[in-house]
Parts: sequence; structure tokens; C-alpha cells
Amino acid sequence: MLENIAKEVAALEGMTVAELRVRYAQVFGEETRVSHKTWLVRRIAWRLQALAEGDLSERARRRAAELANDADLRLVPPRSAPAIPMDKGSKARRNGCDPRLPSPGQTLRRLYKGRVMQVRILPQGFEFEGAAYRSLSAVAKAITGSHTNGFLFFRLRDKGDAS
Repeated sequence: MLENIAKEVAALEGMTVAELRVRYAQVFGEETRVSHKTWLVRRIAWRLQALAEGDLSERARRRAAELANDADLRLVPPRSAPAIPMDKGSKARRNGCDPRLPSPGQTLRRLYKGRVMQVRILPQGFEFEGAAYRSLSAVAKAITGSHTNGFLFFRLRDKGDAS
């Protein structure tokens, strides 16, 4: 009898998801909406083995029920961390961008390879040498030719100062 179960379980691997769903309905007596092949194979294989060799004993079922009854259940969900309100003068709230950036209209300057690089901050992006960029890192890449973090390149600190 165990050989038959082993053959059936091996045959499950070659079935399509549609065939597995049909087999699931035959074995469990109800349809499933699951389309995850691995899950279906494992679930059907478990059920075939349980039917052939016997399910949990009544003693094991009672013990599982006892353990479930003794388990501490959380009746109240955990408290989430309190929201930290932003002050009304915060740059992040005022212009909707990173608080390290100065306000739109200001210019960032950086000396790079003997040239002063100037980037104007726009309400939605940055302008460098007449071209618009979506991020400060894109500007830094245009200047250096390699992927560079824009905040590090322009040496922006927490307060939005460029140095």
C-alpha cells in the first residue's frame, strides 16, 4: 500500500495546476481556488498519506486542543508607535521634498576639478547647465560621469546647508 502512495505522490509532480486542482477536489471533497503548484502537491500528498496510514490519533487531537486552549491569545492589538508631528516650519512639509535640500530657487555650488558647479533647485527637480534633472544624484552623475549620491557629492547636511 505504501508503494501505491509513493507512486501517486510521484505522479503529482508531473501534473498541471488544473489537474492538481481536480485531484484536490477528489481527495478533500471540496474545490480550491489555490493555483500554487508546490502547495497543491504538498497538500494532496499529505492527504493521501493521511488517508492511507491514518490521521492523527484521538489522543494527539485532544492534546493539540489542550495546547490551543492554554495558549495566551492577544485580545488587544499592539500599540503602534506614536506619530511624530512635523513642525509647521519644516522644509519637508513646506515644499514636499527632502529636508536636507534648501528651498526651491536657491543654488547649490560645488568646486569640482577646478570648476564651480552650480545647480538651481526647482520646485520639481534640479537645473544644471540649462538641463532639468529629476534627482540630485542624476546631476552628480552628469558632472562626474559615474553613479554618485547627490547629497554626498554636494555635501548637504541635515539642515540643508551646502558646504
